[in-house]
Amino acid sequence: MGGKVTPDRLAKAYLRIRAERSVLSAQFKEQDGELIRKLDRLKQAMLDHCEAHNVESVRTSEGLFFRSTKKKYWVSEWDAMHKLIVEENAPQLLDKRINQANMREFLEENPDLKPEGLEIEEELTISVRKK
Repeated sequence: MGGKVTPDRLAKAYLRIRAERSVLSAQFKEQDGELIRKLDRLKQAMLDHCEAHNVESVRTSEGLFFRSTKKKYWVSEWDAMHKLIVEENAPQLLDKRINQANMREFLEENPDLKPEGLEIEEELTISVRKK
């Protein structure tokens, strides 16, 4: 940036670059979405092939594909899950992270509490809004 650096020029440059990034991001998401859809169709064709031929894997001159079972778990009744975790002493069932908004609110409501092992990082940031 040549010339005098003014707050107006800083904000203008920031907004211009942010807009360019937004355009690039949208283009990427659109193109990547199409590639993901193509890969999904190919994966389904491979699963269909394994099913039709009653095989778990297929070796080709290009590579190997195989099917496996993936399980996902989620909770629909958190009160019951919390009870189970406490009763079975199984905190490892939860991810080790803090809900940021809830922790901030908790600490604001309990300013004298200093939870052992809780690290706090603060940084100054800049937010820019278009006029």
